[in-house]
Amino acid sequence: MGRMKLMRAPLKYVQGRDALLQFAKETEDLGRKYLFICSGSGYKYCGEKIEKSFEGMEATRRYEVFGGISSVGEIEKMREIVRKDGIDVIVGVGGGSAIDTAKATAYYEKKPVAVIPTVCATDAPCTGLSVIYNDDHTFNSYLFYPKNPECVIVDTAVIAASPVRFLVSGMGDALGTYFEARACESVDAPSLENGGITASAMALCRLCYETLLEYGLQAKLACEKKLVTPALEKIVEANTYLSGVGADNGGLAVAHSVYNGLTALDELSAMHGECVAFGTIAQLILEAAPEEELMEVMDFCSEVGLPVTLAEMGITDPARVMIAAEKACAPGETLHNMPGDVTPQQLYDAMLAADQLGQYYFES
Repeated sequence: MGRMKLMRAPLKYVQGRDALLQFAKETEDLGRKYLFICSGSGYKYCGEKIEKSFEGMEATRRYEVFGGISSVGEIEKMREIVRKDGIDVIVGVGGGSAIDTAKATAYYEKKPVAVIPTVCATDAPCTGLSVIYNDDHTFNSYLFYPKNPECVIVDTAVIAASPVRFLVSGMGDALGTYFEARACESVDAPSLENGGITASAMALCRLCYETLLEYGLQAKLACEKKLVTPALEKIVEANTYLSGVGADNGGLAVAHSVYNGLTALDELSAMHGECVAFGTIAQLILEAAPEEELMEVMDFCSEVGLPVTLAEMGITDPARVMIAAEKACAPGETLHNMPGDVTPQQLYDAMLAADQLGQYYFES
């Protein structure tokens, strides 16, 4: 029979150009006193539209620009404000760290949370978990929540105006979604929500991958010129909703463990999603994936500008990769969802093989 199947998603997902002008209307059922936990740029790009959305409505708003990383200390600081001000609704405005800080604060204070992503660099907005870091910026743990955010609002005009590297990094994060879920499904491993994987979740994961292949390049070109096009809208949905809900309900495997391992290397210059893309290639090598599938992924990475070699991620000493491989294989890492498990030596070999393949790909 396997385990009980389970499916979770945000209560409401709203996406489109100038969607933020609807913010107050879309969240008015959640409460009257708002705390906005913003990244510096989040406030800059969204503050005005958010304020405009409240015109003629009774609601108090407090904006806090947070310290830049979803760390234990930062969450504590925000919880204090919620208690002192009697806040009803917590809103994360910015990238993954601002969103994760808001989700954690809301969870501990038992309040609803709304999410306004200003970049599409990760699939954090829709998921029912946060990545928590130590105060020294190394990976600490995943914090799992009993529910997903009440509302996610993505203003595609804001996303189109953000640096194109963020959108591409988000495609890298989304690239892992299908392959990681497929690996979990093959061994009946639990999803991130600790349930069996539904057919619905796998359909979202597959659609995520197909959307990337179909529209990734067009969306990147649109973002370079700050244009909101149908292709950009599709990639924003793939990066945010399909990848987030897909990963939540499909599970993670090697690609995300590779990222967690790479955070141990000071020389790492790649973003989360860029590491996940490289980790996806390493996973396919471990699975002895058919060449056709491997080349399809390599072609996609090279087309949109995701790294396929270690050097592109700032790693020049192959011996250092063993440090990352060992951290990636720590107990509790999602890489252990792989059929037959993976040892640090196997992962090290796969990562260097991926690098070799990437170098060969560039030369040919």
